[in-house]
Amino acid sequence: MDEAALIDANDAYYRAFAARDLGAMNDLWAEEGCSCVHPGWPALVGRAAVLASYRDIFRNPTQEAVTARDPQTLIEGDDGRVFCVEEVGGGLLLATNWFRWSGERWRLVHHQASPLAPPPSARREGKQSFH
Repeated sequence: MDEAALIDANDAYYRAFAARDLGAMNDLWAEEGCSCVHPGWPALVGRAAVLASYRDIFRNPTQEAVTARDPQTLIEGDDGRVFCVEEVGGGLLLATNWFRWSGERWRLVHHQASPLAPPPSARREGKQSFH
């Protein structure tokens, strides 16, 4: 249940996404209590709906690559959250990946990503820096 294992689980999510590997994605998600909010999508509730969304995303030939950076973790009891910045098609999203300890490993129970606005100082200066 340590932070390194949580970061590894988060990295596995992005590897599965990059490889368009539905089997690996399936293995990451918990058996119950799953939800997901992709940018611009309605909330998806239930494991079947969540995994169907990834199947559809992986089948989309124009789906941009997704990479993640700057992970921050929060672990409370059996719940672990990873907040990170996703880079998708030149844009930035703030993602929350919520994991639950299964007794053996971290399993994903919720993913949400939404557009990340530049900080106020960058907007005033016309810059797009996010650090």
